[in-house]
Amino acid sequence: MYTLKPSFSKTLFLKSPHLRSSFKPRFFPSTGKHLSFSITCKLKTSKDGKSSKGLAKKIVLSEGAPAVSDDGAGNGEAQPKPSNKGVGAGGGGFGGSVKRFPRKVLSVLSNLPLAIGEMFSVAALMALGTAIDQGEAPNFYFQKFPEDNPVLGFFTWRWVLTLGFDHMFSSPIFLGMLTLLATSLMACTYTTQIPLVKVARRWNFLHSAKDIRKQEFSESLPKASVQDLGVVLMGAGYEVFLKGPSLYAFKGLAGRFAPIGVHLAMLLIMVGGTLSATGSFRGSVTVPQGLNFVLVDVLSPSGFLSTPTKAFDTEVHVNTFYMDYYDSGEVLQFHTDLSLFDLDGKELIRKTISVNDPLRFDGITIYQTDWSFSALQILRDGEGPFNLAMAPLKINGDKKLFGTFLPVGDSNSPNVKGISMLARDLQSIVLYDKEGKFAGVRRPNSKLPIDIDGTRIVIEDAIGSTGLELKTDPGVPIVYAGFGALMLTTCISYLSHTQIWALQDGTTVVIGGKTNRAKLEFPDEMNQLLDHVPEVVELSSPSKQSDAISG
Repeated sequence: MYTLKPSFSKTLFLKSPHLRSSFKPRFFPSTGKHLSFSITCKLKTSKDGKSSKGLAKKIVLSEGAPAVSDDGAGNGEAQPKPSNKGVGAGGGGFGGSVKRFPRKVLSVLSNLPLAIGEMFSVAALMALGTAIDQGEAPNFYFQKFPEDNPVLGFFTWRWVLTLGFDHMFSSPIFLGMLTLLATSLMACTYTTQIPLVKVARRWNFLHSAKDIRKQEFSESLPKASVQDLGVVLMGAGYEVFLKGPSLYAFKGLAGRFAPIGVHLAMLLIMVGGTLSATGSFRGSVTVPQGLNFVLVDVLSPSGFLSTPTKAFDTEVHVNTFYMDYYDSGEVLQFHTDLSLFDLDGKELIRKTISVNDPLRFDGITIYQTDWSFSALQILRDGEGPFNLAMAPLKINGDKKLFGTFLPVGDSNSPNVKGISMLARDLQSIVLYDKEGKFAGVRRPNSKLPIDIDGTRIVIEDAIGSTGLELKTDPGVPIVYAGFGALMLTTCISYLSHTQIWALQDGTTVVIGGKTNRAKLEFPDEMNQLLDHVPEVVELSSPSKQSDAISG
C-alpha cells in the first residue's frame, strides 16, 4: 500500500477575468512518489471580440524555478520555452541555424585579431600605392616592371595592371578591404560597445555588504550616514542615486560612449576616402596667358561614382600670368589672374591665385602648380610683332631652360642658320648669333634693340604659361569631419568611468567602487573624498544634548 504525501511548490496566482480554470487532482499509484495535476484553462474573450474559442492547456508543476528573463528587469515573468518542433522553430533544425547565423557572423567579424589584420592589410596596400606611381599609361609600367627583370623576383607589370595597383585607392581589392574593415567596426560596436554602454547606464544598487567589499576599492566608515556620503560625492561631480539604505554613484559616463564615437569617426574617414577615390574628378592643364579653356574638357572622372555638375560647363580665362623673384634672380612665387564665365559670358568670379592659394568655385578647386614659357614676342627690323614659340630644352628640378630660333637668310636652305634665344625665366633673354657666339642680353619690355648679323631685334614681351591643377573631391568634408571627431572622441575616451556603491549597515557605511582607468590614482581619490564625510554623533540623553548645544 502506498501513502501519498503531496508537497506543493510555490505557486504564482494570476488574477484575470478572462481565465477560468478547473483544478482536478488525480492520484496514481506507482513505484515512484510523484504527484501530477491536470489544469484546464479556458480563455474568455471580451465582449468586443469577434469570436470566442476555448483553449486547453496542460501546465506541469515542478520543483524547478522558471528561467529568469534576459532583460534583467526582475519582473518575475518567465520566458516561454520555444518549441523544437517544425522547421521554423528557434531551438533546432534549419530554422534555428538560420536565426543563429547572423550572430555567428557578427562574432567572427567583431574578432579583434581579425580587425587588426584588416588594418595592417589596408596599411600595406596604402604603402604599396605610395610606392607605385599612380595613374600612368600602361607603357610606363611595362618599362618600370618588366617581365625579364621582375622586382623581388616575381613582381611585374602584370601584377600592377591585373590587380589595379595603377589606381590603388579605387581598385576592387582596396575598396573590398576597406568594406571588410568597416563591417568589423560596425559589428564590434553592435556586439561589444553598445551593450557596455547599456550596462553602464543602469542604476545598479548592491544590497549586500559582502558584494560591495568585493570591488576594487572598499572601505567602511563607522558612525557615518549614507546621505552625507551622497552629498560629498555630488560635490565631486558624481551622479548620485539613493534607494533606502543603498547608494549608487557614477561619473565619466562619456568615456563609455567614446569608443562608439571613435568607431563612427573611423567609418566617416573610410567613407570619405572611398568617396574621394571613386567620386572625384581630376585634371591638369598648361594655358598660355590670354587663352581660355572649359572645365569639362580638362576634368576626368576617377571612379564609377563620379558625376559631373552644371559647373563643369564654366569657361576659364587666363587674364595674366606673372612671377615674383628673389634678389638672386631665382623664382619666388608665380601668380595667375583667372576669370570664370558661364555659358552666357557672364563673369562669375575672378581671383588671382598662387601656390597654396587656390580658387574654389561650386565644389571645383583650381590650384597653381607650375609654369612654363609659351612664346617670345619680338620686332624684326621694325616689322611685327612676331610670336616665336619657346620649347623646353632642359628641365632639372626647378632649373628650367627654354629656347627658340629665328632664321636668317634663306629659310628653305638645308643648312639654315639664324639667331638663337635662350631663357631661364621671364626676366631676361640671352641671344646668340648664327655662329653660336654670345651677342647680348635683353629684358622683355625694355624696348632696347640689338643688332645681330645685320638684323635688328627688339624683345617686346615674354608670354608665360600657367600650370593649373583642377579637382573636385566630395569626400574632403567627410574626411575632415571624421578626423575632427576622431581627435575629440579619442580625448574623451581617456575620461575614467567610475562607479561607487554604498550601504548603510547600522551606523556604519560600507563603501566600494571601481574604475576603468587611472586605477592607481583611484584609491587616493576615494580616500580624499571619504575624509570629507562628517562623523555622526549620537547623543544618549537630553542633558548631554543640551550641554552639546550650550557648548
